[in-house]
Amino acid sequence: MGPPPEVAEVRRAVRRCLEEFAAGDLVLAACSGGADSLALAAALAHEGPRCGLRAGGVTVDHGLQAGSAAVATEVTGVLTGLGLEPVVCLRVGVSREPGHGGPEAAARTARYAALADAAHRTGAAAVLLAHSRDDQAESVLLGLARGSGARSLAGMPECRGVYRRPLLGVARATLRATCTALGLRPWEDPQNADPAYARARVRHQALPALEAALGPGVAEALARSARQFRADAELLEDLAALQAEQVRCDDGSWEADRLAALPDALRNRVLRQAAVAAGCPPGALTAGHVEALAALITSWRGQRWTDLPGGVRGMRQHGKLLFTAGHASEPAGQGFPEGRVGRD
Repeated sequence: MGPPPEVAEVRRAVRRCLEEFAAGDLVLAACSGGADSLALAAALAHEGPRCGLRAGGVTVDHGLQAGSAAVATEVTGVLTGLGLEPVVCLRVGVSREPGHGGPEAAARTARYAALADAAHRTGAAAVLLAHSRDDQAESVLLGLARGSGARSLAGMPECRGVYRRPLLGVARATLRATCTALGLRPWEDPQNADPAYARARVRHQALPALEAALGPGVAEALARSARQFRADAELLEDLAALQAEQVRCDDGSWEADRLAALPDALRNRVLRQAAVAAGCPPGALTAGHVEALAALITSWRGQRWTDLPGGVRGMRQHGKLLFTAGHASEPAGQGFPEGRVGRD
């Protein structure tokens, strides 16, 4: 007799993800202790050895809630009990300085830095993330509401760098049912239900309202749309990377006239890539910031700088776009969209 259907579905999704790795590779499951990541960790513990791989785990303590260290210790024990080895527990500091996109974006930046560090320390070939189909739908809605453009429609990628998201086609309800079937007790993060956070409002208010108005299946449809847009978005990113090589100068500056000659879709992507390369946290860099940079190229009337997340400043001098770091972040709500534009 095989496993319950929900357990089998999660295991199949993880098994497909693991097919790309070579025998003996180490793969880590990132686990917060929530239902989604517990189901992921259990599936990796089951499928990893069957694929000839070493299966480990990593948990990150953000230190943002009372008792977070105890939760991290408990999660570490659960991962070890599942048979994962090694299991890494890392504590991070989350920046509270302005310019990091708020607490959610700052926590995300710190978490991904910790996960990358864990992969480097252990020599892991990949870190699996437990984002579900519902998470994908929420990301698409959040991106649309924030005016993030086509990038938001593409949602989260299944593969980027060392990270893999094998569960983007699996419903959150299936992951919860998997934990129940396996006797795993998830930790319920109170922030997931806190209406102070935009994602919680989307999860508990916006998506249910859409389902009530349009019928069931909204989350699945949004996730499906994200998959369809992903190929287009990746092609445009690749084209933008090629164009960036043509407009970037040897000294790290960017030719304003050549940037201006690019189509909007490519120029904005080149500018985003340039800002991230200069040190802007990707999660905090919004479409408004990119528009502020584009204004220095296509609507320049003497303004000489725009402040970006992470203390990065973009400015136009002598026909070139320059980026400098180490600037104090401006208070939120001042200036030209989401990035202050001014005159020296």
